[in-house]
Amino acid sequence: MPTCRLSRAPVEAHFCDGGDRGNTTSYLFKLITGLALLVALPASAQVLYNNGPIAGGIDAWTINFGFVVSDSFTISQGTSQVNGLVFGGWIFPGDVIESVEVSITSAEFGGTTYFDQQVPFTASNCGGNDYGYNVCDETGSFNGPTLGNGTYWINLQNAIVNTGDPAYWDENSGDGCTSPGCPSQASDNSTGPIPSESFTVLGGPTSTVPEPGSLLLLFSGGVAVAGVLRRRWR
Repeated sequence: MPTCRLSRAPVEAHFCDGGDRGNTTSYLFKLITGLALLVALPASAQVLYNNGPIAGGIDAWTINFGFVVSDSFTISQGTSQVNGLVFGGWIFPGDVIESVEVSITSAEFGGTTYFDQQVPFTASNCGGNDYGYNVCDETGSFNGPTLGNGTYWINLQNAIVNTGDPAYWDENSGDGCTSPGCPSQASDNSTGPIPSESFTVLGGPTSTVPEPGSLLLLFSGGVAVAGVLRRRWR
């Protein structure tokens, strides 16, 4: 005769060693947990603000050696979390921008600071320009602030380059900008107002209400769990 034992996964109940109810319960617990995690996953990054693509041939502004460049951006989609930035970077051939200090503030170079962190960046879509620089899309991801509708400022400084060379932020004057509030307003901490730069702010809406597709997934999982329970525990 099989002996019985006390199991605590996922709730206290008596199961007999001669059956498979304990294994079934453990499996169902893992399945329900997995479905809940899927529902809780945030949406993939969206474009919150796009100030236009790289120009590559107009001008660029230094973002290290004590120089700071500040550009405005506007959020109009409702409360959103900022979690990434793509900007146009100019570097010498063979150089790599390893990281840049990114801050998000309520005013140009100041006001309330919502985020300030040294962010790793990765280059893509690189090409040369007439001045002998490589011009790349520099992409960085970070766990940024949650912001409501309004205009904010993104500031780049303290860029770290593998060779110690300068790094520059591409000027595009907002050409190709597709977002409300563009082109952005921009300034350099040594020059004052300048034409705006090429960049895209990434993020997504924040909501505690699951999307319909997520609710459907959870409901389907619940139906499957009920079916297994009925077959196994009769």
